[in-house]
Amino acid sequence: MKVLVALKRVVDFNVKIRVKPDGSGVDLNNVKMSINPFDEIAVEEAVRLKEKGIATEVVVCSVGSKACQETLRFALALGADRAIHVDGDDSPEPLVVAKVLAQICKDESPSLVILGKQAIDDDCNQVGQMLSALLDWPQGTFISELGIEGTVVHITREVDGGLEKNQISLPAVVTTDLRLNTPRFAALPNIMKAKTKPLATLELSSMSIDITRRLETLKTMEPPVRQGGKKVANVQELIDQIKKVI
Repeated sequence: MKVLVALKRVVDFNVKIRVKPDGSGVDLNNVKMSINPFDEIAVEEAVRLKEKGIATEVVVCSVGSKACQETLRFALALGADRAIHVDGDDSPEPLVVAKVLAQICKDESPSLVILGKQAIDDDCNQVGQMLSALLDWPQGTFISELGIEGTVVHITREVDGGLEKNQISLPAVVTTDLRLNTPRFAALPNIMKAKTKPLATLELSSMSIDITRRLETLKTMEPPVRQGGKKVANVQELIDQIKKVI
């Protein structure tokens, strides 16, 4: 069984981002970039499936500039077998990414596609669902548990009311939540081995995909500064203050 994992290169979650003075976006100059944390969980789950003998090959894929190859090499160091880099815009829209992955799925014929539930830079949470619709495959989103028996995928989803257990059939698309697993560290020998693993490059412009932008960012701004706390003399004064806020 082949597993395809989609990755995105994002600003490292430890970095405090800065908004450009003109409000046109986030300043990425000299900012540390890394793999999207939810996608790292997806890689870990795919590698675990291979270690259990369920998966036979783990392929990772990313859409963006040449800098994405660094992220793909990191995924190879974690245990993926080979990588596919689709060279294109650094900030493709979710629909474009879903169309690219759908085309790769037709070429690679994976039995399972694993994605992070969302990217921490835009929080769109759309690619997995769009990919499922384009392929007409069943989907399991926000999964915190994953088990495979034959062609049946057992998943536990995190929903507002608690946990929901479902079964879907392969081929399928799943998106990972934080509690699915804890990603491993990339050991130095594996980092060195990753440099020799196959990494194919495709040109987005050659894939006959409409990349026309449908979304426009009007303005990016810092969140409002949090106001200082205030002591109240009694419960009634507290209630009065709450009413003012509401």
